Amino acid sequence: MALNHEAIGRKIGPLVRKYSWRDVILYALAVGAGTDEMEYCYEKQLKVLPTFSLATTFDFFWHLAREANIDLSGILHGEQELIFCNPLPVAGEMITEGRVVNYYDKGEKRGALVVGECETCSASGDPLFRSVYSLFARNDGGFGGPQSVSGPKFVFPDTDPTFVIEALPFVNQHLLYRLTGDYFEVHVDAEFAENSGFARPIMHGACTMGYGCRALVGKLMPGAPERMRRLACRFSHFLYPGVPIQTLIWPQEPGKALWRVINAESGAVLIDNGICEYK
Repeated sequence: MALNHEAIGRKIGPLVRKYSWRDVILYALAVGAGTDEMEYCYEKQLKVLPTFSLATTFDFFWHLAREANIDLSGILHGEQELIFCNPLPVAGEMITEGRVVNYYDKGEKRGALVVGECETCSASGDPLFRSVYSLFARNDGGFGGPQSVSGPKFVFPDTDPTFVIEALPFVNQHLLYRLTGDYFEVHVDAEFAENSGFARPIMHGACTMGYGCRALVGKLMPGAPERMRRLACRFSHFLYPGVPIQTLIWPQEPGKALWRVINAESGAVLIDNGICEYK
């Protein structure tokens, strides 16, 4: 099995997703919201968490994986960037179109990165957000392609974070989150997870990102998720359901913060290189 290099540049979509306020609330519950954040859990004056955008466009993830011909037993979410143009409606229809951008070779037995990007608008044509996906294909490296383009080194401040937000995903959090649209077997099937190198099913990286998003909104723009303009991160390590996490936040200049999520028991960095920009 090898990556399909003819797919680079290939168009994906349009992909259509209809949703209602029930989907918005289900997503919020799946990333840990509860009675202390009723703006996400009650249809009266309902607000939409920015990372709900991932749940409504996750079909793009799988179209990208299939076009690239990734070995699914080794696929993980590598990096994610979301750039928001307008607030997300609490119900409606989203239309997503994108393309396969490129592949980057990390080396044999080290995997590859498959990058795709897409734009999502409402049924009336209003732009909502742009997404850049990087999929880590653990079993597809060594094809002799270019290495990923290195940007400026990401450096966190040499100080303690201003905010530390603790959370405890339930032991069945992954079972709830998968109902938002990500049904990949590694998050539910014990045999598949074991064959992929894990002791048991793992949390969705996008679910952990949703926890981070809630923490960022709660501390930087409480009650106003529509102020989010950009959210980006790299998924660094897997997490088993039921393990406590911490979101660490370093506010920078007005409207920008750096963030990461760690395993509160081991200290392992789960999400790194986090950037949050807001209005």
